[in-house]
Amino acid sequence: MAAFDMLVVGSGGGPDESNLSAYLLKPRQAAWNDGIIALEAGSGLGALRHIMKRDPNVFGEHPTDANPTSFTPLTVYANVKCFLLTHAHLDHIGSLVMAAGTLGGARKRIYGSAQTLSDLETIFSGRIWPKLATYDENNPLFQLVYHALRADDKYEVIFPDISVRLMTVSHGMNDSGQYDGACFFIRHDPTNQEFIFFGDVEPDSISVEPKNIAVWRAAAPKIPHVISTIFIECSYQAGRPDGQLWGHLSPVHLVQELVTLATEVVIARKERRSCPGSWPRKKQRMSPEALHGALEGVKVYIMHCKEQFATERPINHVIGDQCRELLAPHQLGVELLTADQGMRIVI
Repeated sequence: MAAFDMLVVGSGGGPDESNLSAYLLKPRQAAWNDGIIALEAGSGLGALRHIMKRDPNVFGEHPTDANPTSFTPLTVYANVKCFLLTHAHLDHIGSLVMAAGTLGGARKRIYGSAQTLSDLETIFSGRIWPKLATYDENNPLFQLVYHALRADDKYEVIFPDISVRLMTVSHGMNDSGQYDGACFFIRHDPTNQEFIFFGDVEPDSISVEPKNIAVWRAAAPKIPHVISTIFIECSYQAGRPDGQLWGHLSPVHLVQELVTLATEVVIARKERRSCPGSWPRKKQRMSPEALHGALEGVKVYIMHCKEQFATERPINHVIGDQCRELLAPHQLGVELLTADQGMRIVI
């Protein structure tokens, strides 16, 4: 049963500033004007304007006599009830910052980890940008209200019928040490259907503190009947050296992460059929054949591909083909797709 509608406002990872991480989300049974979640906010009003010019009915057909000024990017973003951010790098928050002073509609919460919101505060500080957000729910002078999510294994309601669980992932190292981002389990509460949305993430195989494995172990018992869709980055083309990934994935590492997920799915299924404690996880050796078809029914959308301006085809399609070629010998059964700007996705 479909639970969500999504519009891809932007899916790139830079440096093309016209196509950056930004997704509009709503419950499938609701109308867009009932309210929207802005999942990431790299691109925004300008990108949406171009999408709506190409496809005036991207949000559904409008009466032929409707006033064209009644449905614009500004009115769409006025219907945004909250922003959900994986981290505060500019390619994930740029449009929120630029549009913060012009957003109409009701007050809007900004959800993210405590660190993400603290980083965002340094921008909305009165120096880089005016102070346009607050933690004070009762202060009517601010249109934007910070609300921190905790990585505590619990789901928190952020929108009617939608709850979110935050898990911490690693986005590489900086001068302060490991830079943490977020991965969201986004749940449609009436149906209990979920999907997974990663922010920027590095492979466990080269991470100082591997954290993806915890995400895969949390997801494995739910695949594919509860979780059948995963959004995950693959920033760089095949062949990029590990030392130049800067906290991101490339095709070989994305494939290894999916193999790890498949392994956890097989283990979880065996554990369900066995008595508790009879399947010692650390001692398991999984043959390649045992993983065949383990991710049948799962769709993986790759995103955050970094434009090199050197290919005739869209860079995410090039990287997508590289991922599919590397995935094929594993026969996991997963369907790998690309999240394209302007795409409408039913989850």
